[in-house]
Amino acid sequence: MLPVDEMAIYIIERFRHSAMKVSVIIPTRNEERSIGKVIGNIHLALRSMDGARYEILVVDTDSKDKTREIARSLGARVIDEPRRGYGRAYKTGFAEAKGEFIVTIDGDLTYPAESIPELIGMLEKESLDFINCDRLTLLEPGVMSALHKFGNWGLTVWTNLLFKIKIKDSQSGMWVFRRAILEKMELTCDEMQLSEEIKIEAFRKTRAKEIPIKYGRREGEAKLRSFSDGWKNLKFLFSKRMKRRREK
Repeated sequence: MLPVDEMAIYIIERFRHSAMKVSVIIPTRNEERSIGKVIGNIHLALRSMDGARYEILVVDTDSKDKTREIARSLGARVIDEPRRGYGRAYKTGFAEAKGEFIVTIDGDLTYPAESIPELIGMLEKESLDFINCDRLTLLEPGVMSALHKFGNWGLTVWTNLLFKIKIKDSQSGMWVFRRAILEKMELTCDEMQLSEEIKIEAFRKTRAKEIPIKYGRREGEAKLRSFSDGWKNLKFLFSKRMKRRREK
């Protein structure tokens, strides 16, 4: 048996971790124009959840502006991740998260932080494991270029065909899910392709659902490279499908 003081520390730590309700993960790189507004919106949304404990994790990759300083000043925990890659940032965030639920959101004001409590409530009420937020169904004119809309459509079609799932937006970056399901997932990609990979894993292995959201105009510098990223995403889909076939 542990000594009394060590037992007290153990109990406090267990309670602290188990009591954390929500972890919001934001990957960033040079988002000083918008990160303060994003974090402020998250605080406003989650403080309405009957006192539920939450944390905001900003996983930053080599920002040259004041992204990290602004995030820390607003109560976020900043995690430096020098290795490049959208997927790498999220996997680092997943490893650090302590909440029962994980929410992912970009740092450019495109995703609706105000929807987080409703989405978490839906997970609990409907006993779901994973919600994908569909940007395309409610997309307003001018918010996304025709090229990006076509690319999203094409990649989603191939995702559904190759993996026999049915989703409308394979490239959305806003997901709400139970942290426990990460143990069921095989997440191999460190780049943009993680966005489609996590949906493939979730919709094949867990109780998953897709919900339309309002997608806003981006603030700050766009990180997406249309043709090269689109081609990488398509190649990844076929390589993952071929790997699954070899393993059968």
